[in-house]
Amino acid sequence: MSRLARVVLACLTVAALSTMVFAQMAGPSDQASAAPRESSIGVAIGRAIAIIGACLGAAGAAIGGGFGIARIGGQCIDAIARQPEAASSMFAPMIITAAMVEGGMLFAMVVCLLGVLYI
Repeated sequence: MSRLARVVLACLTVAALSTMVFAQMAGPSDQASAAPRESSIGVAIGRAIAIIGACLGAAGAAIGGGFGIARIGGQCIDAIARQPEAASSMFAPMIITAAMVEGGMLFAMVVCLLGVLYI
């Protein structure tokens, strides 16, 4: 396992534990019955997993969009290097395609992060 994977796994573990603790603290405060306490722990775990999933989805959208835009730009620069006289006809489609990729990426990130607000 690489160092980056270990760091990401440690960050996700800390985030999950802190989210569970926060949700447990915000839960019902009556200690009279054991049943609500057990169900609130289950709700806290479910919320933590949902928040982590939404954040991973937003991160995946950002990474995928970044790779897509980088590939579009790289391929356009490669094509311009091969045929410099066609640079003016390649620029507008490149910008439009990159904007479409970025729009899809931002929409996916907004959907994921709105999921965190409605949990």
